[in-house]
Amino acid sequence: MAKILIGTSGFSYNEWKDTFYPIHLPQSDFLSFYSQEFNTVELNFSYYRMPTSSQCRQMLEKSGSRVEFVIKAFKGLTHEITDQSIPEILPQFKESIAPFLQSNTLGAVLVQLPQSFHYTPSSRVYLQSLIKGFNPIPVCVEFRQREWLKDSVYTTLKELNAGFVCVDEPPLKGLLPPVAVATSDIGYIRFHGRNRLKWYTGDSKERYDYLYNEDELTTWLPKIDTLAEQTEKVFIFFNNHKNAQAVINTRMMINLLNK
Repeated sequence: MAKILIGTSGFSYNEWKDTFYPIHLPQSDFLSFYSQEFNTVELNFSYYRMPTSSQCRQMLEKSGSRVEFVIKAFKGLTHEITDQSIPEILPQFKESIAPFLQSNTLGAVLVQLPQSFHYTPSSRVYLQSLIKGFNPIPVCVEFRQREWLKDSVYTTLKELNAGFVCVDEPPLKGLLPPVAVATSDIGYIRFHGRNRLKWYTGDSKERYDYLYNEDELTTWLPKIDTLAEQTEKVFIFFNNHKNAQAVINTRMMINLLNK
């Protein structure tokens, strides 16, 4: 059975103070505090701005190397694709996250693709080139467009040894259903919440404003078992970060899996 690591999508939220972080804890100590309870974290800041090697080294120091990091690919590789994405941006991104790779604390790079990334010949070629360009760094791919749910896509991901990201999100047209698929030795699940009313109309905080109940998480246990039987490691991240709901659900899932 695979090793299962459970954490939150991001950790540096001031609004988590007095709910998770002590009220007077400086933000510079958030990761140190976080790493006392959880063993993995998904870094999202790297999507918005290119990370630096010094930032990665600082996070390693703050975590005491107790945390396995998954880092989201920069938007210039996934959402704002140009002719420079692979030849110029990709090498820069790989170099910036090298401290994680060198310290053996890099679980994977999360390649999250937008709903506008459709299943077309040009998109398929680009995605294959991007995954190959990341080698030897492990990559997991999250699709936001249902068109990519095809056996041929799963086969290609397996051939490239890239993981498929399973998701829990609102049952809206075009979005992915809660399937459990493994295409590499890494299983991956992201819980985005089920706030269907705010998914398209709210900002990022409102979109992910959702608290799972135990019954909703329990329905995932057989799927987690399936992934664990087919992989060596399973990452589970909660992205419902508003009001520290991600922390509540991370603890809930840990307790459910330990029963």
